[in-house]
Amino acid sequence: MWLKNKVKIFPVMFGSALNNVGTEEFLEKFNELTYTEYNSEKSFLGKVFKIRHDKDGKEIIFIKALRGKTGIKDEFIFEGSTEKINEIRFYNGDKYKNESFAEAGDVFAVCGLKTPLCGDIIEKRGIRERKSRSFSVMESQIKINDNTDKNRIAEIFGILEKEEPSLNINKQDGDIKISITGKIQLEILKIIIKNRFGADLDFEKPRVKYTETIKESVMGIGHYEPLRHYAEVQLRLEPLLRNSGIEFESECHTDRLSINYQNLIKTHVFEKQHRGVLTGSPITDIKIVLTDGISHIKHTEGGDFRQSVYRGIRQGLMKAESVLLEPFYRFEIYAPDKYTGRIISDIQRLRGSFESPEIFGNNVVIKGRGPVETFMDYKEELLIFTKGEGSIEFSYGGNDVCEIAERVIEEKGYDPTADTENSPNSVFCKKGAGFVVKWYEVENYAHTLRK
Repeated sequence: MWLKNKVKIFPVMFGSALNNVGTEEFLEKFNELTYTEYNSEKSFLGKVFKIRHDKDGKEIIFIKALRGKTGIKDEFIFEGSTEKINEIRFYNGDKYKNESFAEAGDVFAVCGLKTPLCGDIIEKRGIRERKSRSFSVMESQIKINDNTDKNRIAEIFGILEKEEPSLNINKQDGDIKISITGKIQLEILKIIIKNRFGADLDFEKPRVKYTETIKESVMGIGHYEPLRHYAEVQLRLEPLLRNSGIEFESECHTDRLSINYQNLIKTHVFEKQHRGVLTGSPITDIKIVLTDGISHIKHTEGGDFRQSVYRGIRQGLMKAESVLLEPFYRFEIYAPDKYTGRIISDIQRLRGSFESPEIFGNNVVIKGRGPVETFMDYKEELLIFTKGEGSIEFSYGGNDVCEIAERVIEEKGYDPTADTENSPNSVFCKKGAGFVVKWYEVENYAHTLRK
């Protein structure tokens, strides 16, 4: 007991998982030397660790049961809808056997559940915990080399997107774009899609995914009133700390706007990625506060507030001082110490920053942070000049102010007033007909500002 508490014993075993040498012996010893207590009597709790599709296209969700038990025909409630387990499988390689139930400690697969994603902690009442999807800092457009239909490609990526949380598909203007964490991911995807689905694809050169935020608070107003429709919102946009995302709050009294409409407004804030006015990139690090709103007892419909919210956010962005953000990597570089000078020079050239190098024998470790735009190709460069002895590992380093904003804005050539799907203008009604009011004149017509 004394030895255990003081951690004085460190078992060491040798083998090769690749060649299956010593694997079973290791697992047996691991089981003997460790202790785990599973409780099958409590309510079911499990972690989704993998999602795959079989040869017939059936979705299979792999789960580690953390407690409790579940069986065939057990019901789970996800997002208000009931889903039922139709099959429980215990896999051994590619083969499996069906069982009627699984309990705490089991690793198994189920068919019938559709909503859970990789990493979800699930219970029968729904999703208990969902981690954010892996970071994606680049976007690449898909090029189809054969006769595969675009809808089929979208379907394929829909399958892969659920299996691999780091993927994110965006269909816009008839094109299909994929968000990725790094360039090597594209090469792997191309092979997987060819071998598994028989489709021949290429990917255009990845482009950095920029985002936009604002420097100071600003008020935005959106009004939507074509004939027999009516909704107006007044929204305050406030800058948040970097990498905070989008937040919502209501300061509007329920005597002014019912709680049902306020909840609807919140839904419309989060249901899409609102585009900034510098480059048309998604906005982030902004708190959207509902300060006032008006509905009409006869003419207001749900979709009216969608229009007013979209226009109100956009009108506020047009008045604000916007800031372009770019994604950063955190990196760790490992290399022989003779390359230290060259690596430090490269980091400075690539607009990066770094900590004091750490020397271990004849090797050096350099940790730092730098823009994705300049570091995305550095792995190949490092391998070449270190003759394969150097390596770099990337992780997400958050967003920060883009130092080359003017160049990026010019290259994008985005005109916010020409983006009809994201209009900052409002629609008012006069003499039974709707008319458009330009964003810079909305305050002169807004009903929430009337005294």
